[in-house]
Amino acid sequence: MNDEQLIARRNRTLGPTYQNFFDRPLHLVRGAGMTLWDADGREYLDCYNNVVSVGHCHPRVVEALCRQAGTLNTHTRYLHAAIVELGEMLVDRLPGALDTCVFTCTGSEANDLALRLARTHTRRRDIIAVDHAYHGHLTSLIEISPYKFAGKGGTGAPSHTHIVPMPDVFRGLYRGEEAGIKYAEQFEEGVARTGGVAAFIAESLLSCGGQIELPPGYLQAAYRQVRAVGGVCIADEVQVGFGRVGTHFWGFETQGVVPDIVTMGKPIGNGHPLAAVVTTPEIAASFANGMEYFNTFGGNPVSCAAGLAVLDVIEEEGLQAHALQVGNHLKQALANLMAAHPIMGDVRGRGLFLGVELVRSRETLEPAAAEASHIVNRMRDHRILLSTDGPLHNVIKIKPPLVFSKAEADWMVQILATVLAEDACQV
Repeated sequence: MNDEQLIARRNRTLGPTYQNFFDRPLHLVRGAGMTLWDADGREYLDCYNNVVSVGHCHPRVVEALCRQAGTLNTHTRYLHAAIVELGEMLVDRLPGALDTCVFTCTGSEANDLALRLARTHTRRRDIIAVDHAYHGHLTSLIEISPYKFAGKGGTGAPSHTHIVPMPDVFRGLYRGEEAGIKYAEQFEEGVARTGGVAAFIAESLLSCGGQIELPPGYLQAAYRQVRAVGGVCIADEVQVGFGRVGTHFWGFETQGVVPDIVTMGKPIGNGHPLAAVVTTPEIAASFANGMEYFNTFGGNPVSCAAGLAVLDVIEEEGLQAHALQVGNHLKQALANLMAAHPIMGDVRGRGLFLGVELVRSRETLEPAAAEASHIVNRMRDHRILLSTDGPLHNVIKIKPPLVFSKAEADWMVQILATVLAEDACQV
């Protein structure tokens, strides 16, 4: 069966809501480390799959999954050591009073549960979120995700959702050293619009917003304002947790804050469906109001075995420090490339969470969305996989597995330079 036949069957069976990456979709059949293979045996370098944080099919994770799947898989109404051990390991890596875990299957489930925790604890409903944010695909999360409700097919924000500007120091309202504080001042208006805020939710670094690192002081000032009116603060670590930023294990630590609720997913299971919420004893006690929380598959022994293996690999292979070293090397190489290519308006991020914003003019910042799409597809032709994101679809996102090496980074930059030199990329 060729790819065209598979695409036809896929479209007929799955319907039009499923989409493929790239103009010519990839038919992948195998992966290992940083490498993916298609059905014809061609190799590709994966430069944006942050889900498999310790690499595709890491043998330590695969072995843990297989061993536990061959022994027992059941739910959390039975005692099992793995879920307790994983919870303890997560708590040990979190600051302050964050010591109570609840396990789910996906980051979307985790963020939905975080909203329930906040609303039950505060007895309020209103949520403050950041413009262009995306927090998951459940109805409750589409309602607080401008990336969805303000986009194609969206129906706008419900009355309980209040949006504050995205703290983008490249093309946003404020720039410079005081940008973080100035952006946080927007919370005064956002809080005033609420009937009493239940929670402020934000990614610790903004992914769908365009790979944006928050300006210094932003979360400190924002959290202070939200807590002053009795709200709680939720850090969405689904994309950036588990050492990806290099300098810290959690993204929120880069801002010097301690959230009231932390959500995590994607990399926690290296691609296996596993996610978690960690909160304080006080909020957990409010949630224990007689309505039991039960998630059939959340925290099952097989998933927890994967999670335990991932944490062991990150620590034993030094992947947080590795992310910092390789990320700094790659960021500098990309910055060097900017001098010869005016289309590169900004290189930003931390660790192995990087973005390159493309513009047609560095003066007007006109977005180069078509060029970004062209570049990603040309990189795919060179067997290097990247993707685009951001509200203007002009940011190339670079979020490879944490095992990404300096040699692979250099290869990616070399090929990117070749593609940028093509006529279609000249501005």
